[in-house]
Amino acid sequence: MASLASPLAPLARPLAAMTHWRRHIYLGFQVLLLAGALAAAVVISRPEEWKPLPLLLLLLVLSATGDRLTVNVRNQNLSGAFIALVLAMTLLGPAPALALGLAVMLTDAAVRRLEPAKALINLATYAVFLIAGGLLSQVLVGVNVHDPHNAAATRGPTFALIVFAVFTVTNLLNFALIAVHERVVGNRGLVDQARYLLLPMLPGQVAAGGLAALLAVAYTNMGYPALVGLVLVIVIFQYLTVALVRSEDRAEQLEARSMRLASLQLGVLVTLVETLALRDRMTARHAAAVARYARALAQQAGCSEAEQDVAHTAGLLHDIGKFALPDRILNAEILSDEDWAMVRRHPQEGATLVGRLDGYGPVAEAILYHHEKVDGSGYPAGLIGSEIPLLSRIIAICSTYDTMTARDSYRSPRTPQDAMTELRRVSGRQLDGELVNSFIAMLERDGEALFARGDEVDFEAELAFERRARAIAEPAMR
Repeated sequence: MASLASPLAPLARPLAAMTHWRRHIYLGFQVLLLAGALAAAVVISRPEEWKPLPLLLLLLVLSATGDRLTVNVRNQNLSGAFIALVLAMTLLGPAPALALGLAVMLTDAAVRRLEPAKALINLATYAVFLIAGGLLSQVLVGVNVHDPHNAAATRGPTFALIVFAVFTVTNLLNFALIAVHERVVGNRGLVDQARYLLLPMLPGQVAAGGLAALLAVAYTNMGYPALVGLVLVIVIFQYLTVALVRSEDRAEQLEARSMRLASLQLGVLVTLVETLALRDRMTARHAAAVARYARALAQQAGCSEAEQDVAHTAGLLHDIGKFALPDRILNAEILSDEDWAMVRRHPQEGATLVGRLDGYGPVAEAILYHHEKVDGSGYPAGLIGSEIPLLSRIIAICSTYDTMTARDSYRSPRTPQDAMTELRRVSGRQLDGELVNSFIAMLERDGEALFARGDEVDFEAELAFERRARAIAEPAMR
């Protein structure tokens, strides 16, 4: 943002951490930017731009005063000088605005005792957007604002809109220069910077742009007295900006608390799965394997990334309902009718547990119906064909395949080829035929090595605990 006068304090260590040659190339580029801006100012400067001298001196004082009111927010310095500099761009011209901006920045560097590299980058950043803003103003206004013959052009709403446009463009240009610097030096993503720094400040910046436009028009109508109130405007603007950012910080604290709650909720489910794994040694590994297969098959089937995440999560948690089963059933090779009745309830038990987490409704649905069969002979609802949710059909295929090939199963493991033969046999009756073909094609094309072998898949790695906790927390904050 244009009021982010200095992005460099938080980047001291990254700048020092740059390799020797990269640092020199980067600083050389900043020298070229500054030199180019200065050369442009010399070439385009006209004597009339520096008049009236009292206005130039007043804007210098206002710029220096605004800079002294700089506050640090989120490791960025928010300067109150920007409104005065916009007035310099629009009421004087690019060269005087550049002179004022560099004077303020040199004073700031001396007061804060910035090292030369930081001061250079600050100067280059200011020089670029001040020259650009001044030139834009000249192009849009096309007249000398102090010429009495052009009074009509500089005292109405059109001039106010021009000042607001110059404010907005230079503001965005300044943010872009800072964002590129942070990307190059601090390796911070541009989108993340826009979300974290630019968007929260936009309401305040729009208001500041409106004030700058009103002050410019007021000056062309009333003269110097209109600018006396600028100091008060700067103080109020800085106060409101700090209040806004503090409000954003409180929202982030709420997000952190939501994350802790989400972590607790997900932690309970993870503990249940891991406790179940202690009772039934194949459960956690099987869950991780099914999750990996399910994501790959969902991608193969053309599902969106969000749907792939749901398939992966449902794969991790699809057997969590077995926690309610007694050990004699978990470890039995032969089950009575009564035992089977209890086993058939585990999708519902699992869906109920998972469905209590905010935002996990789709995952619960996939878990609930993962034992349905396309011919209607499955449970718990006896759904037929496409009545079964797509992700449930995906989980069914992946669970069936892993159970057949797993070395820690209670059965002797089948080879991948034999397991694929069995999938084809039940295709169209128990399992979705089209998805079975996609799954087999995927295995034959990519090879089993691309999908960790059943006994090599790690439950904790597949869980990605922190990311899943955040996914739970986000719906509550929207």
